[in-house]
Amino acid sequence: MYSKNIELIGFHNLNDRPGFQMAMQEVNGRYYLYVSHFRHSGTTILEVTDPSTPRFVHFLEGPNLSGQLMNKIQVADGLMICAMGTGIPFLHNIGRDDPYIPGLKIYDVKTDPENPKLLSTWLAGEAQPCDNICLGVHRFFYNGGRYVHLAATCDGFSNMIYRILDIEDPTNPVEVGRWWMPEQWERGILAKDKPDTKFPMDYAGLHGPPYVKGNHVYCGYNGAGMVILDISDIHLPQIVGQLKTYPVFGGKFSGARCHTVLPLSKRPYAIFTNEGERFPCLSKEVIQGQAQPLNILGMVDCRDVSDPTLISVFPYPEVPADFPYPNFNDCGLGCQGPFGPHNIHEPHDHPALEDRNDRLYCCYFHAGLRIYDIADPYVPKEIAYFIPPKPEKWCFENTYQGPNLATTEDVLVDNRGNIFIDTFHDGIYVLRSTV
Repeated sequence: MYSKNIELIGFHNLNDRPGFQMAMQEVNGRYYLYVSHFRHSGTTILEVTDPSTPRFVHFLEGPNLSGQLMNKIQVADGLMICAMGTGIPFLHNIGRDDPYIPGLKIYDVKTDPENPKLLSTWLAGEAQPCDNICLGVHRFFYNGGRYVHLAATCDGFSNMIYRILDIEDPTNPVEVGRWWMPEQWERGILAKDKPDTKFPMDYAGLHGPPYVKGNHVYCGYNGAGMVILDISDIHLPQIVGQLKTYPVFGGKFSGARCHTVLPLSKRPYAIFTNEGERFPCLSKEVIQGQAQPLNILGMVDCRDVSDPTLISVFPYPEVPADFPYPNFNDCGLGCQGPFGPHNIHEPHDHPALEDRNDRLYCCYFHAGLRIYDIADPYVPKEIAYFIPPKPEKWCFENTYQGPNLATTEDVLVDNRGNIFIDTFHDGIYVLRSTV
């Protein structure tokens, strides 16, 4: 493994179920980490009060369907909300027509944080055949209170749209608002105007999360770029700003064209990301020598929400001196791959999570965890990194054709400064920054 200004303090293999999005709550001084999974339907609960020795509590099974994923999760106000959907065939080893349930499951984790109690299941609509895009509910925002803000499929619409659920009664979720790009309403446009959907992420579709700050929602909207909505009227969201960066940034074999937009809680800026892709899933034969566009972390000035403006791009991740490859673009593929960032730490106004407006944490796929000083929004600086060891074995049967690389997925930082990252191939690493 490779490390700069970061120390490894703990590890858990998640009982051979690689993790994906993570959530946390603190209950009576005890810290619980709730982990969704990349290829398994269900949730792992760890107690991490002692971060050096994560304690496995149990694995909560999800629906037992061949196409089912539950890889997005949030915990707040004593509720655990789990997304249900399906994945992309070449990433998740799921067949195009494999069965799955699209929607949410809502659990009580206040009564007993170690034993969630199911309160309700909300269905997003009919299950659709999976074709190069995640379907059902994907990333979403919930920081407690009455509303859950979803990126979700919806009958009659292409890709994912913005949907708002009222969970004042968590046993009976009710949709109270929605918003979409005009071209997503399949019955509202002429057939000749419908986009070619050979690769749906090129077009308008909410990747999410729809991240709430005050009366505005900041959305990563794939090919439509960064979209800012006004939700002063929760029932009738309206667009107030947009920043288009595709096709200059992102595209071809990379992931979400605009993956995440994270507004800083106390400053008038937002982080914009284009998603790279996992090199183990690709090969030189698949890419066929095509040049791949740049995928970025960018700083956006949002002082005027009607005119979001890209003001800086984060530096290329530092390559360790003894790294076996010259850079992260050609990293075992034998050609340029779609290198770029993935998930960033999202504070969600959550009391158990760190919310530093001068620091950003990003899992950069096979470039590992990267930590940036963003005190000066025009000159973001990388200050630390951690690349896990390459897998000696995979936690599941490795059916991928690309290079054997350690690949980081999600990052969560608690209010004690402990950094949790999970990976595509093994378990959770617990880290501490030394700067």
